[in-house]
Amino acid sequence: MLFMVVERFRNGDARAVGKRFREKGRMMPDGVNYVASWVDAREMRCFQVMEAEHAEALQPWMAAWRDLVEFDVAPVLTSQEFWAGVGE
Repeated sequence: MLFMVVERFRNGDARAVGKRFREKGRMMPDGVNYVASWVDAREMRCFQVMEAEHAEALQPWMAAWRDLVEFDVAPVLTSQEFWAGVGE
């Protein structure tokens, strides 16, 4: 499954997030794959697409960042998957 993860940097502090990332990397648990990400510098948010079998697999990763980041997670489909399932 794919998940859209919206990270909001606590107190708008992107430097603390960047510092930990440089020191420790993403800290992804087994079974979770990073797909892509984009940053909204004005709002201090990061939009990431992650792949995992289920949302619970993301919990260890989020726990490692929760002191610096607030998370919103939503399961998503690619446009191709969505439209293939809609039918006519």
